Amino acid sequence: MPLIRRHPEDAPAPRREIFGWAMFDFANQAYTLLIITVIFGDLFTRIIVGDAPDYRLGNLLWSLALAISYAMVVIAAPFAGAVMDATASRKRFLMASWILTVVTTGLLYFVEPGLVLFGMALIIASNFGYAIGESFIASFLPSLGPPEKLGWISGLGWGMGYIGGLIATAFALGLLGEVSAENFERIRWVGPFAAVFFLISAIPTFLFLKERGTRRRMHRRMQLGLGWRRVREALVTLGQRRELRALYVSIFFMMAGIYIIISFTFIYGSQVIQWDEPVRIAMFVITQVTAIIGAIGFGFLQDRAGPVRIYRLTLALWALAVLAIFGTTTIAQWLSALLGRPVEAQIVFLGVGIVAGLCLGSAQSAGRALVGMMVPVREAGRWFGFWALSARAAAIFGLAGIGLLQAWLGLANAILFCLFLFLAALLASIPVHLADRRRARPV
Repeated sequence: MPLIRRHPEDAPAPRREIFGWAMFDFANQAYTLLIITVIFGDLFTRIIVGDAPDYRLGNLLWSLALAISYAMVVIAAPFAGAVMDATASRKRFLMASWILTVVTTGLLYFVEPGLVLFGMALIIASNFGYAIGESFIASFLPSLGPPEKLGWISGLGWGMGYIGGLIATAFALGLLGEVSAENFERIRWVGPFAAVFFLISAIPTFLFLKERGTRRRMHRRMQLGLGWRRVREALVTLGQRRELRALYVSIFFMMAGIYIIISFTFIYGSQVIQWDEPVRIAMFVITQVTAIIGAIGFGFLQDRAGPVRIYRLTLALWALAVLAIFGTTTIAQWLSALLGRPVEAQIVFLGVGIVAGLCLGSAQSAGRALVGMMVPVREAGRWFGFWALSARAAAIFGLAGIGLLQAWLGLANAILFCLFLFLAALLASIPVHLADRRRARPV
């Protein structure tokens, strides 16, 4: 396959620019943790919808809102990526997604018990801005360093993200307290808090991140035509590149499982494990700290042991983690019999959180780095648009699947769906390999 050489302006980025790029991961993690994972998801299902005792309607509506937002990303991301490449306007698109997320997240303050549709609309809009912004920021990755360094750079960004999430959520939990109807007037501030954190923390990104390429101004109608044409061309190219196609399929299954874990871990802990508030906080801290270690540590290993090998290792660990989540109660009973004293299921669940945390950032970082190594720098926008398409289509599939399965079987049994997804991702990655990560990228 023909190769291209790096253009002089594609020289490795200075540390300041890499720091600015990583700061966007630092900033946006406050949204995914505070709104999707830890606080607002639980608030929406148990308080805003409030269909006790099993919250099946709330869980289903939460899954539906997230699935709709990801469907919007599936449609928009490849097209937007193609336009960004053609017009050298990645920062402009990134800023638009940032502003959309900040504004709609701040408005979550006004969602009160019973305002279900209003809450769903804001989640759809804010999560769309957040999710498509992830593809925009990822499109800068191939220009930040040579292929053999992208695993470390991607891992650094994901590690910074979990540091940001740890800081933001620690302050939010300390200031706002627990998720309960009695504490609603305080906990409703989670939206404005996440919005302000994202707003301020992402400023270094726009100060230091460089827009590469020559800006081209063209009429909006021309942009539309050019975008669709380049997307069609990319689909033809994708049909010819088996390895890249297999990677996208693997990422699809992996991200379907990860989105379920992200969206339902704390809901699972509350509804199935029935953990105490101190254990919920401990789970957050454990998963964030281990995610930081996993993202940076596995990112370091990617550039030494090989990114494909590390990617597959994280998928295998995910499968084991899901089995442990499903068997938490049984494991607690075994440990109680072995030790001769009671071991609570919520304590075992914390142990499972260590394994899940190590995999959480590392698997996503490895997938992002692999895409960066396999695509040309100047076409990164469109190919990371397809990366976003794969990941967000996975979110729709995964969240819709878990939503329907938990409505039928209950959340405790439906979580095994994730085991199938991670094993499918592992099998789909078989054709993926990188013969020489130090050479120029293929056209």
